[in-house]
Amino acid sequence: MTLAKISHYSAGLNPPESELARMNALRCGQVRAADEEAIRRLAIPSATLMENAGRGAAELLFSLGIHGRAVICCGKGNNGGDGFVIARHLHLLGVKTLILFCARPDELKGDALTNYRIVERMALPMKPALDADGSALDLRLDLATAQWIVDALVGTGLAGPLRDPLAGIIEQINSSGSRVLAVDIPSGLNGDTGQPMGPTVRADHTATFLALKAGFLAPGAAAWTGKVHLLGIGAPCLVPQ
Repeated sequence: MTLAKISHYSAGLNPPESELARMNALRCGQVRAADEEAIRRLAIPSATLMENAGRGAAELLFSLGIHGRAVICCGKGNNGGDGFVIARHLHLLGVKTLILFCARPDELKGDALTNYRIVERMALPMKPALDADGSALDLRLDLATAQWIVDALVGTGLAGPLRDPLAGIIEQINSSGSRVLAVDIPSGLNGDTGQPMGPTVRADHTATFLALKAGFLAPGAAAWTGKVHLLGIGAPCLVPQ
């Protein structure tokens, strides 16, 4: 597996398309369209893309060095699905893992639900992050005692500021003192502008997939993304013209 590692960007906010092309960066809508093209034109199952993304992120984290526990915070969408895959592969690599499930099982669907069921059947350690009323639980002990936290709460489809309970979970992640790996994008960050839309995870590393997100080029974005690692997912980047 080849990891392209990018630690700093100097382009301005909302760089022109020519600059994005030079840096192999795409806006979030283009990345989602490229995912859909790989599924439609190449007949690559979406579950395969999720598996490749999650396995790549797990192998990246393992290569960065881990001797303690990894706590994987999983949301309800495909980003959370990636998190379940990451937890499974870290477990298979011998890493102690804990999944903090930041949603309800009935909110899951598609590939995310499939991978939730897999880790459930494997009996991987998993705790609910929400109480019966849907409010965030006190996760500070689990987060502070992790060597790594994996942010798999929300991805590039976020349209506005995160609110509770995820906002409260992000606050606990940021105050934990543990190292953080964001999956595709730090939760709460606008992938097109590189600006936080509200409560946003501060990551030490970001494993991003298929292409760099345009916002990662923005001044100040590195304060949220940390070092960015571009990982392949077993499909070419087919951007519709």
